[in-house]
Amino acid sequence: MKRSLLAAALALATTFVGANAASAASSTGAPEAPFGPGCPAAADANVAAIAGQPVATAASRIPELSTLVGALKEAGLADKLNTAQDITVFAPTNEAFAAIPKGTLDKVLANRQALTKILTYHVAEGRQAPADLADARLTTLEGGRLTVRGSGDSYTVNTAKVVCGNVPTGNASVYVIDKVLMPE
Repeated sequence: MKRSLLAAALALATTFVGANAASAASSTGAPEAPFGPGCPAAADANVAAIAGQPVATAASRIPELSTLVGALKEAGLADKLNTAQDITVFAPTNEAFAAIPKGTLDKVLANRQALTKILTYHVAEGRQAPADLADARLTTLEGGRLTVRGSGDSYTVNTAKVVCGNVPTGNASVYVIDKVLMPE
């Protein structure tokens, strides 16, 4: 399951590299490729349909992000993220949500204010390239702070690992993570 999410993310990134090269350019000016232990070597061609789409719409086409997309809709945040300009989204997988005890997850999903707080904690302003993330402290839309550490193809966001990062969408850089981040 993770494999198909990451294949879709990589294919999405491959589609966008030409269109959004400036947003994911390295210091040499060349676009940086998606990275991480979960990014497959070959891209799945089926994701061409999401090329150029804003982040929530693009995520809705990736089955392994369906819990995140459902939560965004429940909180009324999908349109807000789709219309935001130049953001970075740390996107938890379905498996990350499944690791939360069901009773706790059900309570959060039923409380729009708490859900909004958690989801906006996963979004930072600006398109963050990998070079920007080495030992970074990012302010989230929720108002909290994320600590990002790492280099190369190994990064953590607070305690979550980036499994596939630097995936560009129409308006965001996406880093797929293995845990749901909780604001303090």
